[in-house]
Amino acid sequence: MNGCLEHFWENFGTAGATEPSPGALILQTSTLAISMLMELLNKAATIAMLSFVVSSMLAMGAGLTATQIIQPLRNVRLVVLALLANFVLMPAGAIALAKALRLDEPFGVGLLLLGCAAGAPFLPKLAELAKGNLAFAVGLMVLLMVVTVGYLPIVLPLLLPGVTVDPWQIARSLVLLMLLPLAAGLALKSYYEGFATQAKRVLDWISNVSLILLVLLITAANIDKVLQVFGTFGILAGLLFIALGIGIGWLLGGPDVDTKRVMALGTGQRNIAAALVVASQSFDDPKVVVMVIVVAIVGLIVLMPLSRALAKSGFA
Repeated sequence: MNGCLEHFWENFGTAGATEPSPGALILQTSTLAISMLMELLNKAATIAMLSFVVSSMLAMGAGLTATQIIQPLRNVRLVVLALLANFVLMPAGAIALAKALRLDEPFGVGLLLLGCAAGAPFLPKLAELAKGNLAFAVGLMVLLMVVTVGYLPIVLPLLLPGVTVDPWQIARSLVLLMLLPLAAGLALKSYYEGFATQAKRVLDWISNVSLILLVLLITAANIDKVLQVFGTFGILAGLLFIALGIGIGWLLGGPDVDTKRVMALGTGQRNIAAALVVASQSFDDPKVVVMVIVVAIVGLIVLMPLSRALAKSGFA
């Protein structure tokens, strides 16, 4: 029995020393429980993210046709303005904000990664909430995602010497989680339109529930990271960055209010997945990842109610 007890205390690194006090044991147990809870929340958030992305892409495909998605992208002027907003003005804005607010270098790098990564999978859902042009939202999302895959490996090494980006790591999630479900939904709509209409109702419900769970879970799982940024202007930088994207998108969105809504939301919401891939693989400082996650949380909290407000206001 004594041998078992000695082995127990050795596991806590206290063999041959004074046994831990009840308070120390409670602290150790609490720390372990919190760590396990955070890990569980992160896994749940990942499941919610996958559920949201796949179900929303299937739903978008089941409710649209390929022609409807491609049609808005035939407006060359609008496409050029979208590319200008997302791949020139937003990276420039990220650099300017980082310098103006004197952000720590890792936070500035995280903001720049977001500035260079466009095409968020949330865009169609935000456009739907805002009563924007849904077909344009899906087409714009796909366009910006595809350009991001080629843009990041070329531009980031120029802006941040020494950084390398694996485009396949970014493209893999784009193809498997977004393009394939979208194509499956389009095929279902094309060949089994009646069934697609019924399936879309279920998929929309799954997508909405998953999005609510995702926002709650990702906030709870990363509250410690949010606290790390307090006192560094990181949250302020994220808010200003999102506001800048919304403003740029609205101004460059053309005369049609439905298109303006989509451009504003599409420029304000960045491609968090692509930015996280680069942040985790190309940088050793964890603050880069922290900044990306914090801006992601801030973006969801700001853009979801904004989408509903745009739908109600009819602001043009």
